[in-house]
Amino acid sequence: MKKKFLILVALVLVLASKSWAFEPFVIKDIQVVGLQRISLGAVLNDLTLKVGDTFSEKRSIEVIRSLFKSGFYHDISLERDNDVLIVTVKERPAIASIAVTGNKDIDTETMMAELKKLGLAENQIFNRSLLDNVEQGLRQQYFSLGKYGVKIISKVVPKDQNRVDVSLQIREGQAAEIRRINIVGNTVFEEEDLVGRFELAEEAAFFSDADKYSQPKLRADLETLRSYYLDRGFINFKILSTQVTISPNKKDIFVTINISEGEKFYVDKVIVAGEMVVPKEELMAQISILSGDVFSRREVSVSSNFLGERLGFDGYAFANVNAVPDINKEEKKVSLTFFIDPGKRVYVRRINITGNDKTNDEVIRREFRQLEGSWYEPKKLNRTRTRLQRLSFFEDLNIETPQVPGTDDQVDVNLKVVEGSTGSISGGIGYGEPRGILFNAKVSLNNFVGTGKRVSFEASNDDINTVYSFSFFNPYHTDSGVSRNISLFFRKTDAGESNIADFNLDERGLRVNYGFPLSEFATARVGAAAQKTNVDLTNSFIRFYQEWSLNNGEEFNSFPITVGWSYDTRDRTFLSTAGHLSRISAEVSLLGGLEYSNIMFNQDSGWRVGG
Repeated sequence: MKKKFLILVALVLVLASKSWAFEPFVIKDIQVVGLQRISLGAVLNDLTLKVGDTFSEKRSIEVIRSLFKSGFYHDISLERDNDVLIVTVKERPAIASIAVTGNKDIDTETMMAELKKLGLAENQIFNRSLLDNVEQGLRQQYFSLGKYGVKIISKVVPKDQNRVDVSLQIREGQAAEIRRINIVGNTVFEEEDLVGRFELAEEAAFFSDADKYSQPKLRADLETLRSYYLDRGFINFKILSTQVTISPNKKDIFVTINISEGEKFYVDKVIVAGEMVVPKEELMAQISILSGDVFSRREVSVSSNFLGERLGFDGYAFANVNAVPDINKEEKKVSLTFFIDPGKRVYVRRINITGNDKTNDEVIRREFRQLEGSWYEPKKLNRTRTRLQRLSFFEDLNIETPQVPGTDDQVDVNLKVVEGSTGSISGGIGYGEPRGILFNAKVSLNNFVGTGKRVSFEASNDDINTVYSFSFFNPYHTDSGVSRNISLFFRKTDAGESNIADFNLDERGLRVNYGFPLSEFATARVGAAAQKTNVDLTNSFIRFYQEWSLNNGEEFNSFPITVGWSYDTRDRTFLSTAGHLSRISAEVSLLGGLEYSNIMFNQDSGWRVGG
């Protein structure tokens, strides 16, 4: 005789109350009916029972709960055929496609990525409650952008093979504009001055969205307000509440900020305490907030950072500096104690370099200001980063300082570089009047065979000019960092072909320059050159120059000497974002047939005086 029983979701509580009972039996076999995409093994894993187990009322409730918990099914029934348990399931549909339209403020790629994290993605099991949660989350996201009128319409279209298409149509609407920002409780500072420091504004300039409300901007503005007071002595300043109200048409926002200013406090005493591994006088010199100053949270933080940097100079890289205020409410004064916990002096065990497939290790290591076996100094490591950036050999570089396992006083410096292009080859052929056929070629290798040396060659030729030049620059001619640049050039000019002047000019020469590092930023430069110039003036040339040529000759030898000084603090040699470059140089030629002098000063755009 076949005996069946049916257990639906609505009956789980009934079973729990034992209002419906049946005779337990030992399971001899389990059959699963209704599977489409889900594997039999997945269902059996979720059943929490197996062949040989005794099936009872309690176990039936566990089975139902376990299967529904997986989220794969929207209907489950259990039947008994003698001692065989038959599990019939109806799978939830799978998502065939997801389409999002109408979104502008949140791009589709970002939105789809977030939906996928929530489980709403193609080939995933569709869950209506999940879609409802997604809609609510999107509304909150748009509310944070000030778009309170947003509308989200979702559609679920069934397809064959138990699949559905999901679409989200978004009508963002206009962001609500701020009509008024009120600050209540301010007596020391004018509301206009305080609100003027906010990112949000009641009125915005053209192309600005400062009057468009958003929660992140408001949070940032509240922190700006708090910092403004705390940096001006009001240590008990509080933001009591913030109310944001919206007009019935959801287009106007009114912001009210209630504050308590408290009273202004001044600094009484400043003390440095703790373990003095650095002379106390040197530590006190790092503190920028002094007795009698208005208390400032910012200056306290700056002083703590300066103290940490000073301790880092002596190898205490992980020193902890805590500023503890002692507040005297009656006298409106604050005594500050900077407690120093230097920890252990940290050393650099090893410097590891990776990613330099083309650049020799030596080229990178000679730029390091942090050395192996020495104290770990963050300032030197930062300077190393700058020097490596200035080489222009790398597209990216990353420096990490992991602690050596099993120690508390050693770190390794791991440098990973991504090499970029360090050379260029260009050339061209053209034609134009009055130059005629033009040919030019240029080869520049800024990291010649990975040595850090720079080699360049240039050649150009047309009816007027013929130019050849070659240069070789070695930034480390000596191990101490003395640089040398050697350049050769030849230039031949036939000005008559230009129909502007009529003369021939031949120039050739050799120049050698040396750079001597005076400090981390200053360099002295000395150079010498030998140049030969031939000038051939035709009879049609200006008479004054013809007479000068007859008196002085047509061939000139010159031996100019150059001296200079430069101070360079830039973070990069090209497209720098910090620092500056100052240069001054003088060139004089007193030997040979051509005498002249020249002085040049350059800073940023620069200016020049010559004679």
